[in-house]
Amino acid sequence: MMEHFTVHLVSWHDAEPLLRAVREQVFMREQGVPAELEWDGMDDICHHVLALNKHGEAIGCGRITPHDTTHAHIGRMAVLQEWRGKQVGSAMLETLLEYAYSRHYPLVELNAQTQAVPFYRRFGFTELGEEFMDADMPHIMMQLRLE
Repeated sequence: MMEHFTVHLVSWHDAEPLLRAVREQVFMREQGVPAELEWDGMDDICHHVLALNKHGEAIGCGRITPHDTTHAHIGRMAVLQEWRGKQVGSAMLETLLEYAYSRHYPLVELNAQTQAVPFYRRFGFTELGEEFMDADMPHIMMQLRLE
C-alpha cells in the first residue's frame, strides 16, 4: 500500500520550523552533525522542498542553492527514518530537478553521502573527483547535466 504524502516548494521564511525539525532529527540526532555545520547561514537564499504526510507533518526536506547562472547545488536532502524506502526522497529530488530545469541551470551538483550514491545514480548523476569527509562522513561530489 502506498502511503500518502505531498511535496512542496517552499521558502525558508514560510516553512522554517518544519524544515528545521526534519534536519535536526536526521542530521543532528541520527548522524551526529554539529549545529555549527548544519546551520550554515545559506537557508535564506535557497529554495526548499518539503514533504508532508497526510496529516501535514514534515517527513522530508531538501534545498537547492543557486550558485550562478551556470549551476545550482542540491543539498540537505533528508527523510525521516520511518518514511525511507517509500519514494519520498525520489519525489523531493524530482521536484528540485524540475525547479532547476525551469530556471535553465545547465548543471546541478551535490555532495552525496557515499551510501546514497546509488540513489542519485538512478537520476543520472555521475561521480566527480575523489571521496572526501564532511561532518565525519564520507561523501563524493556528483553532477547532472540538464541541457
